[in-house]
This record gives sequence, C-alpha cells and structure tokens, in this order.
Amino acid sequence: MPIKMPAGKRLAVCLSPDFDAQSVWIGTFRSTSQTDLSRGEFGAAVGTPRLLELLGRYGITTTWCIPTHTMQTFPKAVEAVITAGHEVAAHGVYHEYVPKLEPAEERRLIELQLAQHQRLLGTTPRGYRSPSLDVTDITLELLAEYGFEWDSSLMGRDFEPYHPRAVAAIDLEKGNTFGEPSPLLEFPVSWYLDDFPELELHKASPAMQSAEVVLARWIDTFNYARTHCPNALLTWTLHPQTIGRAHHMPMLERFLEHVAQHDDVWFPTLSQAFDAWVD
Repeated sequence: MPIKMPAGKRLAVCLSPDFDAQSVWIGTFRSTSQTDLSRGEFGAAVGTPRLLELLGRYGITTTWCIPTHTMQTFPKAVEAVITAGHEVAAHGVYHEYVPKLEPAEERRLIELQLAQHQRLLGTTPRGYRSPSLDVTDITLELLAEYGFEWDSSLMGRDFEPYHPRAVAAIDLEKGNTFGEPSPLLEFPVSWYLDDFPELELHKASPAMQSAEVVLARWIDTFNYARTHCPNALLTWTLHPQTIGRAHHMPMLERFLEHVAQHDDVWFPTLSQAFDAWVD
C-alpha cells in the first residue's frame, strides 16, 4: 500500500544522517587510532554544523540515526540536531557490528540503547537503523518485541516501504523459505545512496569515488523514481564526517537544488512517513 502524500506531493525524499562520530571507527573498524578518532570528531565539530545549516536553509527536517556512544561523547552536537527540529532514531550503542553478536548480547544492547535514549534525551526512539546496515536472523523480532515501529536497514525494495520477511530456511536445491511479514515497516536503504562507502577514504576501503559520479547517480535515481514510481519514498544515508567535508558539501547542495526545484517533493522524517503509510 502507498504512503498517503500531502496534497500536491508526488514522492518523498528522506535525508537520514547516521551521526556515528567516533563510534564507527571503534565499533565497526575496531580502531582506536587517534587519527581515525579525529575523523569522528570532525563529524561532530565541523560536519554536523555544516549539514544542519544546509538542511535549515532548505527548510528540511529529517531523521538522524545516532549511536548512544555519540550522544554521550558529543552531547552539544546532538543537542543542536534536536534543537533544529530533527528526529533521533536508534542506531546501536557503539556502532556494534550486529551480525557478530550472540542473541543474548544483541538483546542486551537493544535494552541498553533504549534505556540510554530515555536517560539522555527523555524520549523513546520510534525507529531503528542497524549499524553497518546488517542484521541477524532475530533482529526484526527483537525490534518488534521492544516496541519499534519501523526499521531502515534492509534493501528488499528501492522506492517502496514494505513489511520485511526474514529468510527462515535456505535450501540450495529447493529454494529459500520466508517467514511471516514483520509488523515493522521497512524504509529500505541502499549502498548506492550512501555517502560513506563511496566517498570516505580509508585503508580498509582505499578506492574513493568521484563526487561527480556519485552526484550523477543520485540525480538519476531521483529522476527515475519521480518519473516512473508514483508515491515513491527514497532514503539517503549521509554521514556528517563524510558529506561534511568541503569537497562534498557542494555536491549535496547541487543535489538539493535539483530536488527542491520540484514542487511535488515532500521531505518527511521517517516517522512522519510511517504515520502517512496506509497499511
């Protein structure tokens, strides 16, 4: 079923930053290098203000997925995000790599991040995005059990929210079997619409893509959805320490200029999109 768009709107664009700061280097890359940690600090001290200023200039509010490690390490930067009117969603505790977690530890960390959201922000997150966009066989069940309404970690669609089905059994000769649809609404993501793997230069991923190539792909994706997919919802994953670099901000601004020239585009938070979903 479609999203019920506001009057005059044809498609939704969700720019959803992952404010990982230092946690992505510690939790995913297992690095305590002072150089890597300084890159996370750049995301908080420089990238976040730049991104907030640009979003404010275009009047866009969106959903920031923030590990609770970032909330505790850079509280003033997170406060600036909230003051600017943006939603905060769950994004792990320390950007833990979820597929490597034992079931008991995955449950513990979900409970911990919910408690920390309540203690640090005074709110309970409505949605979740898995660090590194990867989950276990039980992640969706746990999220539903703990009251989450939506997830944004999977890639089973490109422009259409859906209720995801975990693969319950893999059979190489007879085909796979799906479980029941999750009660969670999935806002699909894509590595193609994520700045970090394309633009963040690191020894673990030494090939950095041209900003012009990335911009062309983002514009082509938007144009295709607007032309061919009524009621489409597109989710971009941005990282302040990546997109906030001086050579990347003009690319994002040119993209927003292209999108914002169309009067039929809606810029909701992910929870606003959830509220507009007709199930």
